[in-house]
Amino acid sequence: MLDTITRVRLSLMMFLEFFVWGAWFVTLGTYLAVELGASGSQISLAFLTQSLGAIIAPFIVGLIADRFFPAQRILGVLHLFSAAMLFLAGRQEGFGSFFIFALLAMVSFMPTLALANSISFRRMENPERQFPSVRIFGTIGWIIAGLLIGWLGWEAAETLSHTFVMAAIGSALLGFYAFTLPHTPPEATEGPATVRDILGLDALALLKTRSYLVFFISSILICIPLAFYYNFTNLYLNEIGVERAAAVQSIGQMSEALFLLAMPLMLRKLGIKWTIVVGMLAWALRYVLFGFGDSGAMMWMVIIGLVLHGVCYDFFFVAGQIYTDRFAPAKVRSAAQGLISLATYGAGLLIGALVSGPLVDMFLQSDGTHDWRSIWLIPAAFAVLVTIFFVGLFREEQTADVRG
Repeated sequence: MLDTITRVRLSLMMFLEFFVWGAWFVTLGTYLAVELGASGSQISLAFLTQSLGAIIAPFIVGLIADRFFPAQRILGVLHLFSAAMLFLAGRQEGFGSFFIFALLAMVSFMPTLALANSISFRRMENPERQFPSVRIFGTIGWIIAGLLIGWLGWEAAETLSHTFVMAAIGSALLGFYAFTLPHTPPEATEGPATVRDILGLDALALLKTRSYLVFFISSILICIPLAFYYNFTNLYLNEIGVERAAAVQSIGQMSEALFLLAMPLMLRKLGIKWTIVVGMLAWALRYVLFGFGDSGAMMWMVIIGLVLHGVCYDFFFVAGQIYTDRFAPAKVRSAAQGLISLATYGAGLLIGALVSGPLVDMFLQSDGTHDWRSIWLIPAAFAVLVTIFFVGLFREEQTADVRG
């Protein structure tokens, strides 16, 4: 069983981890458009920093968490560096210099997502049952960040540069706190280290199994429409006239917290495959609701679309993390978490960023706003196609053979 003290310590780690991310990332598109005058393509380029960080993450995690260094120490070092980069990013007056510091912040931050998961899973006897109650505090951290931004009125006052200071403070706190977390040494291994070990390439052997390969490809594809949500929802809400958009957007994380509590039941009743399918279909429905909603009589559609974020995120991302932990052998579990981060936050969101920015620019109207209905229906249709692909080819299997 996970004892109470350890549960509290891991929960605080998750709270700070996602508070840092939500503190600046939710309003990034609005900040760039309003305060730096960035175009849709530049906004997508800024969000691309997340993908580049996620692409690097499996190599960092495979090196430090699975072979040589305790995960909690590297978590601390990465967050302290990220804190400095976030602070400097918020001080920039041009997009070019902002991009450099944002990229450095994300390259150091993205590996910490897999590290936080790895630290948690190593302390749990039954991650499927125990992880959601710890991970929910990450969602609460993201919610608190959004509510603070709304309460302080930084969007209306066009002072969203303050979000970077808030994120930097949170990252520094987690950086120091990480050194007090439960010791998480590498899994015991035999023989001398090889290049394959150092880079965590053994996790790639998971892709030899058809079902995990289908899951991996689907993870990449479904994150292409996700990029539209991450990159442009806050700008969309502000353009259609929603007041305190960041606070309203936190409804999505509130629902994420509620649906996270339902995760163990969903996994027992539906299994991994159909839980993930529900999450994918919710993606499509959310974008349709955004496309036909507005800030007036159809505001209820926008609200439901935001509420569906909990289904989209939990039933795909969290279920996928649990599936990966269950599927991967113990010696590569940390690297496997990095691998799935590569698929989702890396390759998928990278492609999505490259696609979404130019598409949003295509639907720019003469008054400076966008034709959001046309924009949102594109990722909705794509999410349906990905769901069909996944349903047709995925067959749930329990454990992989990664012997070379």
